[in-house]
Order: sequence, then structure tokens, then C-alpha cells
Amino acid sequence: MSMFRFLKEAGGALFQDRHVTKANEILQKWNGNEAGEVCLIGAPLSKSSISHSGASFAPSAIRKMLSSYTTYSVEENIDLADIKVTDCGDILMHPTDLVQSQERIAETIEQIVTVNPDSLLLVLGGDHSISYPAIRGFRKRWEKVGVIQFDAHHDLRNLEDGGPTNGTPFRSLIESGTLDGNHLIQIGIRDFANSKAYTEYGKQNGVTIYTMKDVRERPIQEIVRESIEKLKQEVDAIYVSVDMDVLDQAFAPGCPAIGPGGMDSYTLLEAIAALGEYGIVKAMDIVEVDPTVDFRDITSRTAAWVIMQFLKGKKKAGWIS
Repeated sequence: MSMFRFLKEAGGALFQDRHVTKANEILQKWNGNEAGEVCLIGAPLSKSSISHSGASFAPSAIRKMLSSYTTYSVEENIDLADIKVTDCGDILMHPTDLVQSQERIAETIEQIVTVNPDSLLLVLGGDHSISYPAIRGFRKRWEKVGVIQFDAHHDLRNLEDGGPTNGTPFRSLIESGTLDGNHLIQIGIRDFANSKAYTEYGKQNGVTIYTMKDVRERPIQEIVRESIEKLKQEVDAIYVSVDMDVLDQAFAPGCPAIGPGGMDSYTLLEAIAALGEYGIVKAMDIVEVDPTVDFRDITSRTAAWVIMQFLKGKKKAGWIS
């Protein structure tokens, strides 16, 4: 036994309670081979953002905020302490080449899902541009993929005016043939945040669009159930993409594109827990958190809670042990 009774590992909890397991403690370092039931990986890319963004710092910030929570859900009487979440680390971005960075994301995600075909995938962005390569890589595991996107914006911008930015991931997926527009469902699309041309593009390509008016007027559980029912008839797996700017600026001050009229955090968290209960939901990314402009880590904390809600839904339904 060490003689230094009052020294602790740097970065550990300031206070330790023998009866409490913090959420960050379920993360285990990857040995490069087989992972656990859940694979978590960071994609710290934000140079593709069309607005000022420090979202490349988000993976580390979100991991850190997991330490703010315990693993026990008092509402469901579920403890996540025994879940094995393998933290595969962060994908190394190219310092100057945006397209090369996106290719690295696609290649790495493909490798992860090939080596660990039965693991759930959690990707921490980065800005929303990472969803294009991440879903490309994920699709190597599944022939037909559906996407449920929580977002204030369509992210269907044209590629001619700026190339592959955080405003183009779903345009890129559709036009590359990676994703059928009929298999994309958008929830939380907001007034005065999009152009008519991109709403029309979405409709012409079969995208299902739930605006914030729909979210206000209908129970979110109903929208989730309706979305799942539509996709499960046509796809092999569903990938959930959570752009944190779907939240109202009051709930997500650390998003590059904040604005009023968005979703409240309870509604988003309820939706994510519900989605976790479906076995066909195999992956989720969380994007557009900029810790450099956040206030008291509000947005990073909510993003960490999104992870916990997703895992709670999975455990509640028996998809993970």
C-alpha cells in the first residue's frame, strides 16, 4: 500500500462515494481488437463549418461531462454501470485537407463496424459534415440504411457554392447514392433557418420533414413511432443524427448556429430514449457542439445526457446487457 494516502490520479472526481458510479467510468480503452457492446469514437472536424466553430473540441468536452452524471436512472430503476462502452479514441484529422479528413472518417468507421459488427456505434462530432463520411462507413455493414435527423436545418445545401461543408451532408449522401431520400426523416426543422429551395429539394427527393410546429403540436413519442414504422419496412438499420442546434438557444448556447423557436431539452431527451428502445436503431452521432462558446458546459452536458438516454433505452428494451 502506498504511503501517500491523500494523492489521487489527476482528473479524477474531487469527491468519491463508494456507492456511486459516474457515467464516464463505463468508458473502457480500446485494445485495437474486439470492442464491447458499444463503440464510441470521436470525429473532431470543424474546419468544414460555414460559421465560426470550435466543434473539433467537442468529443473531449462531452466525454468529460459524462463525469457529471451517475449511471443510475431513478425513473426506470435501471443502472448502466455494467455496460461495456469501448472508447476507440478520436480519428486523426488532416491539418489542411478537408476531403482527406472526411475520407479518414469514412475509412475508420468502416473498419470499426467491420471488426465489431454487433456493437452499437456512437460518434461524437465535430460539425455536421462528419455525418456524410460516418454514414458512408456505417453503410458498409448494412445494405440499406435509414436516417433520423434531429436538426434546425435541412443540411441539403448545394455542393457548388462551398463544397462539402456542414450544410451539405445529407445532400452528399443522397447524390452519392449512399442514402435514398425516402429513407431520411428530419425532425425539428425550424422557421427562418432554411431556404425554400432546400425544403423543395427534400420533398422532391422523398425526405420526410417534421417542422418545429409539428413537434409543438404532436407528442414526440408519436413522431418517433411514426418514423420508425416508416423506415423499418424498408431499411436494415437506422442511424440517428443529433445536431444539437435542434434545441432552442436557451438550451444549447454552445452551438455555432443558435436561434430561438427550437426544441426544449426534455423533448429531445425523451425522443432519444424512445429511439434507443428499437433494435433496428444501430448508431447515433452527436454534432455541432462548440465548447469554446458554451456557457457552464450546458450544451456539452446535454450532449452527454443524450448518450445516457440512448443507452438507457437500449438497456430498458434488452438490446444491451
